[in-house]
This record gives sequence, C-alpha cells and structure tokens, in this order.
Amino acid sequence: MKRTATVLLSVLMVIAATYPTGSAFAQDVGAAPTFGTLNLSAGFQPDPTVVGLAAGGSISAGAISGCRGYIANSPDVRLYYTSGSLPLIISVDAASDTTLVVNAPNGSWYCDDDSGEGTNPSLTFGSPLSGRYEIWVGTYGSASVASANLYISELYSQ
Repeated sequence: MKRTATVLLSVLMVIAATYPTGSAFAQDVGAAPTFGTLNLSAGFQPDPTVVGLAAGGSISAGAISGCRGYIANSPDVRLYYTSGSLPLIISVDAASDTTLVVNAPNGSWYCDDDSGEGTNPSLTFGSPLSGRYEIWVGTYGSASVASANLYISELYSQ
C-alpha cells in the first residue's frame, strides 16, 4: 500500500509541475498582434515611436503575478528590438486609466499601473535585452476599451 501511495504521489507531482499555471495562461504570446509589429534598433527614429490603439479587453491581467487591469488575448503590439547602450522605455498616454503588460525576450513578465504621468503606465528596461517583446495595453477599471497611444522610446517616458 505504501508503494502505491508513493507512486501515486510521484505521478501527481509530475502532473502538477507540468500543468500550466494561471500565470499568463490566457495570453497568447504567439498570436498575431492586433495593432502591428515594430522592428527597432538602438538609436531608432523617430523617438518616441507612437502606435495608436484601443486599450483593454475582456481578460483579467491578474492571472499574471503583479498585473492589473483587463487585456486582450492577443498582444496589442509585437516589438523586435536590437538593444544598444540606452534604456528601452515603453509607456502609454490615455485619458482613461490604463495598465501595461510586457512579455520580454527572456519570457519574463513585467507589469505597471501608474508609474507614468497621472494614471498612465510606464516600464523602463535599464539594460534591455535584444529580441521580441509582446506588449498589451489594458484598462484598469473594467473589461472595456479606451483610446490610447503606446510610446516606445530610448529617451522619453510619457
């Protein structure tokens, strides 16, 4: 009986270790971005590069540890970035309360709510990685959409 319980426990541990958790499970990093793909290299112009979009969605970003707001399943923007010596700043400007969710090239998730001006989010990568960044702009209060501008910069935060 003890051997059967040990085997059962081992099987359950393997299943638990390989089963996807709530962390970012709903976001599809491989889906086509809703508002386009950017290819930028260090020193890019214009700086900032601006993308107009509709922030928000029906999925709670809370499934990603430390994130807030409501986002879509597909990323809003996909950024291929070749880094240099400057930071990479991803920020949002909107009349509504917005949030920001970024999946970095190393698979790490970054989130912000109000680090920008007013209720706008901003993330600064001091030593950014080169590679693919998936970016979601969310709305804070409800599963609605709002007009927003996404700013990609090496010099300025919105």
